[in-house]
Amino acid sequence: MQQLNIRMLPRPTDGRATVDTTQLLKGVLDAAVLAVVRDEDGYGYDIVRRLRTAGLGEVGDASVYGTLRRLYAAGALSSYVVPSDDGPHRKYYAITPSGVESLGQQRAAWAEFAGAMTAVLGTDTTRQATTTTKGEKK
Repeated sequence: MQQLNIRMLPRPTDGRATVDTTQLLKGVLDAAVLAVVRDEDGYGYDIVRRLRTAGLGEVGDASVYGTLRRLYAAGALSSYVVPSDDGPHRKYYAITPSGVESLGQQRAAWAEFAGAMTAVLGTDTTRQATTTTKGEKK
């Protein structure tokens, strides 16, 4: 399992802590790109736009393009060129059977990891109940 490096940012003026989600994205970008392309083939910027629309607003163009090249080199994606009348030809990416298998493995790993993190972090209600129980004298 990949180690996450979560860096806390300075507290905003409203007192909430923030997390540098760019570090979180590094560990899951392959899975996110494969999932987006599994739904529909896409060219580079289209994939970036779909990831941002899905809630990954901080995903960088260069990170996605690098991920596309790496997944293509690994055989998880194939590519084809579509001519354009309005500009340069676009290179589209499609998921391969190897990519579908990899996505399935990454989904299972994510579910396990997310479950573990949920158990570790708990919810505010769970944490308050645990704190109260531990603070009580027996």
